[in-house]
Amino acid sequence: MVNLPFKKKKDDENKTKEKKEKVKVKSEKGILKKRKASTGKSKIAYMVLKKPRVTEKGKYFEEQRKYVFEVFKNTNKIDVKKSIEDVYNVKVEKVNIINIPRKKRRLGKTEGWKKGFKKAMITLKEGNKIEIAPR
Repeated sequence: MVNLPFKKKKDDENKTKEKKEKVKVKSEKGILKKRKASTGKSKIAYMVLKKPRVTEKGKYFEEQRKYVFEVFKNTNKIDVKKSIEDVYNVKVEKVNIINIPRKKRRLGKTEGWKKGFKKAMITLKEGNKIEIAPR
């Protein structure tokens, strides 16, 4: 039997390089880059933003260029910022994310849970405004 340890090592090295290249290609293709609508706006915006939260407190914040949106659990500040800029054509200065936990509620003998959610407070740059109509 012929002893060829070097060829095996080279083959193994080539395979690991190919795997690393495949991983790089996958990581470079982000969700935001992958999906584009025909209008040029990213479809991901509607996978990030659920709805605007229209409340009395939210109306007070609008005077300070702050808006509150309910977002999906797996989103981050960067995705929220890009989505708001795509959908409303405004410049976002800052994004704060608050995770509201679920709460235990009781009605007589029946116990249950009130759903938790994640909300994002967006501060817009000077001169930008969003028109949000109440439901």
